[in-house]
Amino acid sequence: MNQSADARENNVLITLSCGTNNPNRAVRAFHLAQVAHRMGKNAAVFLLDEGVYLARKGITDNLQAPTGDKADDMIAYLQEFEVPIYACAPCAQARQISKEDLQEGFELAPATTLFELAAKSTVISL
Repeated sequence: MNQSADARENNVLITLSCGTNNPNRAVRAFHLAQVAHRMGKNAAVFLLDEGVYLARKGITDNLQAPTGDKADDMIAYLQEFEVPIYACAPCAQARQISKEDLQEGFELAPATTLFELAAKSTVISL
């Protein structure tokens, strides 16, 4: 197996392009990142399009999937273990979300970060 394929086995990138309009997919993205981390994978989350709204403080406080899973529980885990959560910088800017608006542990990132992560990760898109 080549080095690039080996890296993809150990790195998991979850991309999410929906926000509160689809609580099931939104919560599931954070849940899958948590599962990957617990499995010993290097996990990261990248929020795109409407997904960047989830980076804003307070937005995920009451976001729950039909399964009962809560976004804030999943995010708290990811924050505790410093799993990177990126929000697309141009997507956030277009939605008037600034660095000061972000939850703890979230950061704005350009598309180049998405490509760099995706090139060395197994990617799950929601």
